[in-house]
Amino acid sequence: QVQLVESGGGSVQAGGSLGLSCVASLSTSRLAYIGWFRQAPGKEREWVASIYTDGGNTLYADSVKGRFIISQDNAKNSVYLEGNSLKPDDTAMYTCAAASPWRTGDARYAAYYDYWGQGTQVTVSS
Repeated sequence: QVQLVESGGGSVQAGGSLGLSCVASLSTSRLAYIGWFRQAPGKEREWVASIYTDGGNTLYADSVKGRFIISQDNAKNSVYLEGNSLKPDDTAMYTCAAASPWRTGDARYAAYYDYWGQGTQVTVSS
């Protein structure tokens, strides 16, 4: 079992920036994609971005492309999500998820992931 712990959420004004961290209980190099999802009250969970831990290939949802950056530090078992030019629509609970190395499928979908964190809240005020 892999534990994922997110941190870094908080409140920020529109146009500002915020950085999130996701720390895994084992080396991230032993996982496949690690992704970030978000869910706002009353809305469905939305995929945000993913990174392939072996090689660093990144994927972004259109809604955050050009504003968010996903990165990793395998030495720290960590994946990061940096959000810039934040909008009120970015307000949500952000959760990281990790896939086992044998997992195949589309990393943009929740079903691809085996392990989930508890989430960290991001609130963007106008």
